[in-house]
Amino acid sequence: MASYQPFLEALPQTEGLLPTWQLIVASMAIFNTVQNFATLKLTRRLYIGVAPTSITGLQARTFAAWTLTAAVVRGYAAYNIHSKVVYDMALFTYLIAFGHFTSELFIFRTAKFNVPVLSPVIVSS
Repeated sequence: MASYQPFLEALPQTEGLLPTWQLIVASMAIFNTVQNFATLKLTRRLYIGVAPTSITGLQARTFAAWTLTAAVVRGYAAYNIHSKVVYDMALFTYLIAFGHFTSELFIFRTAKFNVPVLSPVIVSS
């Protein structure tokens, strides 16, 4: 157990699952940020209602910048969950993400119901 101690001490110390959830989602967003900077492969799986050539490096890097911003806010919220301002900012990152993905599904129809789309919709709802 002693080898896990530094890891456990780095986790949010606030009671409840919300701070840990915020940290998990922030960590996944960092992976997604790196992925968007590195390749278009996974992003093209998300937007399957459009031609693959319309998903550009610029679009992926813009998405990466937004995702990194959301990851920072959510990570900060994991450790400051009792601050109303920080909590509200984190909540708005989820609302914006939900709005984006649902509009791509139902308004613009550039995404289809599949795992790459449902995952962020579920996390953001």
